[in-house]
Amino acid sequence: MKKEDFLNKLRKNTHVQFDMPAVDVKGIQYEDTLKQFIEMTESVGGHVIEAKEGESLDELVKKAYPEAKVFASHLPEITIAQKNPDTVTEANDLNGTDVGIVRGEVGVAENGCVWIPQTMKEKAVLFISEYLVIFLEKEKIVNNMHEAYARIEMDPKY
Repeated sequence: MKKEDFLNKLRKNTHVQFDMPAVDVKGIQYEDTLKQFIEMTESVGGHVIEAKEGESLDELVKKAYPEAKVFASHLPEITIAQKNPDTVTEANDLNGTDVGIVRGEVGVAENGCVWIPQTMKEKAVLFISEYLVIFLEKEKIVNNMHEAYARIEMDPKY
């Protein structure tokens, strides 16, 4: 039996349909979302550095990766980047990138995940870079995935 035949038979023999119940899921809540986010991020091998007052993002990255020579970013405030994922001809042009630098939109304290919008032309920078720096504002850290999904605007082309 084909899948479509099975589904048609099921639809034909379904006499009563019920609406999905409304379930209000709040998810886990943390007293200090930043502290929890840092703990989760570091537990999976990440490292969190907080910018000091007046410190530029360029300075922060250079201090964190003093040995790095090749930086890639499409962020306008990153002036140390020699490669831009929006202007390279192909993804392979990002090969040899020591540090890729992007911006996160939502961080999740529950598991240390960060939502990175797919706004750059060559997304390979997220994987091809030896190290990936994700800038994330403290105010954009939420407790759990339920809150994260509520904040994420899905773009239908992705």
